Amino acid sequence: MLIRLMFLMCFSFSNFSADPAPVASSLCVQYTHRTVVITGGLLAFSGMALGFFGLNMVWMYATTGFLQGLGISFSWIPAISIVSHYFSKKRALANAIASAGECAFAFMFGPFFQWLISQYGWKGALLIIGGIQLNICVCGVLMRPLASSCLLKARHCETETAPGNGASRRDKEDKSPIMRKTFNWMLVRQPEFVLYAIFGILAAMSFFVPPLFLVPLSYSLGIDESWTSSLLSILAMVDFGGRLLCGWYANFHVTKTIHLLAMTITLMSTSLMLLPLANNYLSLAIFTGFYGFFFGTTVAIHITVLADVVGMPEFDSALGLFMLIRSTGGFVGPPLAGLIVDFAGDYRAGFYMAGATLALSTGFLIILDRLQQRKKRGSKIRTKPEKSILPYPSLHILKHQTRRY
Repeated sequence: MLIRLMFLMCFSFSNFSADPAPVASSLCVQYTHRTVVITGGLLAFSGMALGFFGLNMVWMYATTGFLQGLGISFSWIPAISIVSHYFSKKRALANAIASAGECAFAFMFGPFFQWLISQYGWKGALLIIGGIQLNICVCGVLMRPLASSCLLKARHCETETAPGNGASRRDKEDKSPIMRKTFNWMLVRQPEFVLYAIFGILAAMSFFVPPLFLVPLSYSLGIDESWTSSLLSILAMVDFGGRLLCGWYANFHVTKTIHLLAMTITLMSTSLMLLPLANNYLSLAIFTGFYGFFFGTTVAIHITVLADVVGMPEFDSALGLFMLIRSTGGFVGPPLAGLIVDFAGDYRAGFYMAGATLALSTGFLIILDRLQQRKKRGSKIRTKPEKSILPYPSLHILKHQTRRY
């Protein structure tokens, strides 16, 4: 029962939290991030509290799986979005710090959940976890709504007219684009967003493979079980360091964020290709550390790159669509890797598949960067002022002035 519960909770976080992402983003556009986060906290708590009754496995999937996953989506998407709205120059560092909590969750949740079950039983553990998730509502209350200052000020500036023209001011106020802001589904027609979404699918196909096959690979190498459990802890710790370090480096704007993302993806792909070469615990731990570090650097900046690609006015809509599209990679990747492992009869094949998929995703980042550079050059050419045909306009003017005399 413990394994099934942990599987349900992890499955709800990784998959159900991504599928309703467009709904969460749309609600953020229509209402405030604070409202959606508080709603998500209540849904997550309700899922765990209803799971306490434990009627059957279908009930558990519906409560601790779907309902809790829906609450996590309504909490996670607005939280990531509002951090990007709060910060501009230090957006990468802010996203890195905000996402570092995932590493602490991965490092502490397994042992903590086992301890709760040993002390209070699995039903009591669900209630305690639900109570902890209820604190999401407190976090949501602390989120300052964006419309309280920026949007109202922008609306005032756009609707301002000359004194005495009150009717015109009211007409402009009614037609203000801020008042009619909706979820933008047309982002799927933008080539830049499509390229980045394809990158997200390929990357997500690889993200979940190493944690799934790392422990079985260590068993096949004859590593003791007591040492094997420490590999996931190493993965979580170096992931934490990678996020903070990459966010700190990106804050200096020395390297373009999309170039930095392409480099981290390439290095992560290389580490996955080299990981199967390990033949003992020490070498496996070293390669696992490299993978975890570069995974953390990727997670730290990939949301920042999305904001750079679509721009902040469309960021909420883009984040929801991107998470929905990327989740297809999370669904397809692990089963595909499992088929390859079964066909090859070796767990190393799963790591080769993940590394090759990541290398392929880097190509779409390169194409996206080239497309952005070409559009940037084209806009510069269109806005360049026209030069005079005459090489010496001053002499031409002087010639016409001498003809008068």
